[in-house]
Amino acid sequence: MASGQKVVKPMEVSVEAGNAGEAAWLDDDGRARRTGTFWTASAHIITAVIGSGVLSLAWAIAQLGWVAGPAVMLLFAFVIYYTSTLLAECYRTGDPATGKRNYTYMDAVRANLGGAKVTFCGVIQYANLVGVAIGYTIASSISMRAIRRAGCFHHNGHGDPCRSSSNPYMILFGVVQIVFSQIPDFDQIWWLSIVAAVMSFTYSGIGLSLGIVQTISNGGIQGSLTGISIGVGVSSTQKVWRSLQAFGDIAFAYSFSNILIEIQDTIKAPPPSEAKVMKSATRLSVATTTVFYMLCGCMGYAAFGDAAPDNLLTGFGFYEPFWLLDVANVAIVVHLVGAYQVFVQPIFAFVERWASRRWPDSAFIAKELRVGPFALSLFRLTWRSAFVCLTTVVAMLLPFFGNVVGLLGAVSFWPLTVYFPVEMYIAQRGVPRGSARWISLKTLSACCLVVSIAAAAGSIADVIDALKVYRPFSG
Repeated sequence: MASGQKVVKPMEVSVEAGNAGEAAWLDDDGRARRTGTFWTASAHIITAVIGSGVLSLAWAIAQLGWVAGPAVMLLFAFVIYYTSTLLAECYRTGDPATGKRNYTYMDAVRANLGGAKVTFCGVIQYANLVGVAIGYTIASSISMRAIRRAGCFHHNGHGDPCRSSSNPYMILFGVVQIVFSQIPDFDQIWWLSIVAAVMSFTYSGIGLSLGIVQTISNGGIQGSLTGISIGVGVSSTQKVWRSLQAFGDIAFAYSFSNILIEIQDTIKAPPPSEAKVMKSATRLSVATTTVFYMLCGCMGYAAFGDAAPDNLLTGFGFYEPFWLLDVANVAIVVHLVGAYQVFVQPIFAFVERWASRRWPDSAFIAKELRVGPFALSLFRLTWRSAFVCLTTVVAMLLPFFGNVVGLLGAVSFWPLTVYFPVEMYIAQRGVPRGSARWISLKTLSACCLVVSIAAAAGSIADVIDALKVYRPFSG
């Protein structure tokens, strides 16, 4: 290594690890120069946000109705955007252009809050990312199984149950993820995020189009102002629980704060500052996804009313044209391949940083062979493959797509999307205690805590009902 070049210590390895030694140019922290832009950051966000959650929005609006459904969706969009701008300010500690970088969400919490809050953040963030990986495995298998069922219905008629197990599809998805997980970091999966973002627009557009066609075929808009009616099949208690779960579904559909700092760490150095680029990318992404969500959710509810399925493209509200459903579900699977990687890269990096600190001289950890975008090492191959296998097995145990979506969104929404961004912003900017701004931020956090608790309660009740009739590995 040249005498004037800064040595990168093992404990400083971030999501960008694996390419610093080969870089001809370095950033202000001595790491390989970041190359991310407004467009790549937007692609990462859209890949993370427009996920399988969009398919449950028609069901969510059906629980809330024409008034509360769209209103809640817009409210979540505003809260997510606002708190994301606060979080983006925490990427650097001190000066927004030259301050010390925080490479991960936990690093930002450590720099601004410290203490037990760092551990709390780590537990919540990584548990949520593991949960998202499990949820995406479930969602991909449902879409793959839907492709088979669509063909079966087309040839045998809608009376044939066309049952099949989702387990082989989960295993197939896991095998694909083992391969892609050998790509070492965020900066090298930008192309996968762009492909995934295109796929998300593809299946969202198909779902929207089918909803419009179905609404026209019905001769009018279905649904009511207050949502699903209490009566046969739906008790007043179920109405309450389902309405609360709908809040969790919508929160999950917008979730990406838990990887915002990691995405921001791919953006090239100022000018303009990383925070400014990230805010612009967030604004575009949240606005784009909100338009898609409103269209898909509302048109799905308009098409099916109270009977809106919890997964618009796999719940078989639509049967024909079967080939178009196949295209949409293939797009979902391709998107989820990329989205899975976007969400698990922070987990991979966290464990690999810890291992590098613990055993800095181990060839098992450090020695690697590069083949294109892949960086193969015995440790990376073993650890990442084991993680994928674990999430696949858990997904096979708990294939409750709608229930899992609501619970994930509810549990992670307040701490990761609201509480930590608000607290870090107050600490970093020195917002005076008792000032109008301090009171407003604290009130926002308290209100979102209530929403998060209520949504979690509704989702847990739904999971309990599902567990009463489910046998493990029978999906």
